Amino acid sequence: MLFWSDTLFVLVAALAFDALIGDPDWLWRRLPHPVAVIGAGIGWLDRMLNRETWSPAQRKLAGVGVVSLLLALSALSGFLIEAALRQIPFGNLLIGLVGSTLIAQRSLYQHVARVRDAFAAGGIPEARRAVSMIVGRDPDQLDEAGVSRAAIESCAENFSDGVVAPVFWLALLGLPGLIAYKAINTADSMIGHLSPRYASFGWAAARLDDLVNLIPARLSGLTVALVASVAGGATATAFKVMWRDAAKHRSPNAGWPESAMAGALGVALAGPRRYGKRVVDDIFLNAEARKDATPDDIGRALKLLIAACLLQAAVYAALALVV
Repeated sequence: MLFWSDTLFVLVAALAFDALIGDPDWLWRRLPHPVAVIGAGIGWLDRMLNRETWSPAQRKLAGVGVVSLLLALSALSGFLIEAALRQIPFGNLLIGLVGSTLIAQRSLYQHVARVRDAFAAGGIPEARRAVSMIVGRDPDQLDEAGVSRAAIESCAENFSDGVVAPVFWLALLGLPGLIAYKAINTADSMIGHLSPRYASFGWAAARLDDLVNLIPARLSGLTVALVASVAGGATATAFKVMWRDAAKHRSPNAGWPESAMAGALGVALAGPRRYGKRVVDDIFLNAEARKDATPDDIGRALKLLIAACLLQAAVYAALALVV
């Protein structure tokens, strides 16, 4: 119980540090970001072990080995950092500071807000450039509604992957859990694709990422639904849309926060979209709602993001006080 009390204090400190500081450019221009270090390691393992001359079974086995190695190294590094910092004065605050580098409240808000602001600054061309920094779809094919939906969907999905999930694993397993989660999530983003190169090698990364996001994704949808009123929506409607439409998404997890966001804002999200030459013909979430999302809807989504982050912080702070 004492360990969990310390961990919750670390968690609340990490959320506070991230909200206040975020990811300062001046620091990461001088030092490698932890996620960049993890990504460099995954890239090296990809080059060494994902060999085109190997059979699909061999490449799948190599991918399982890579994910196992990533889990072991990331959890061990988290354990060693946490153990070392607990031995010095204000160690828990320092652990919280380290943990804040792997939580994306402030940076997510900033990236999505840039898309909203780009409409006013430079119109649709500038907005397309801004949204291309946070989504993989072809921005040149997007009109105002498409750019707005893309930004809102990114806000919802990354609230789950970049905020709720890392905080969940930090609460459950401390810094080792947080770093291990980020390693899994980074591996999925780099090698967890269905392309010919990664269909076998990235299988383990993609499946494990689905597993570790199973609970956080549903917590994310719940949290967004609970704060729907700050964007002029209704919690009951957001719940209804989430419960009905979450499973319609091609991802087993992303549909929960996205459908809750769609219900809270009264807009349709997802639907058909283009990634390079590939067209994804997905079903709309909240399909009966309007599809012409606007930059104002991006602003409403940002209000939901702030409220959801505050609600999450309040719940963990309350837990820290009672355990």
